[in-house]
Amino acid sequence: MRALTVNTVQLVDILDPNTAFITELARPSVDCITWTQRDHLVNILQPRDCNNKLLDFLSRRSVAHFQKFTKILAKYQAHLVPLLVTDGGETFLMCNR
Repeated sequence: MRALTVNTVQLVDILDPNTAFITELARPSVDCITWTQRDHLVNILQPRDCNNKLLDFLSRRSVAHFQKFTKILAKYQAHLVPLLVTDGGETFLMCNR
């Protein structure tokens, strides 16, 4: 969860908030976000705004939800997972710019 907080500014710019990814996060078996939150996110036109809201939703959830989020992120955007699971992400981000 610390990595999410530390890297929010970067994640807002680099996450790809495609509908499939957002929908997967709302599936009952995953439940990282609610279906209502999913509907709100897919209707936001600007990716940066969508990402900002998604990260806001995630920051209010539990560590277990965060772990589910990283699992889904690995499925859709695996290159971003190290940002959230290694060293708070700062080192990863600096090396991959």
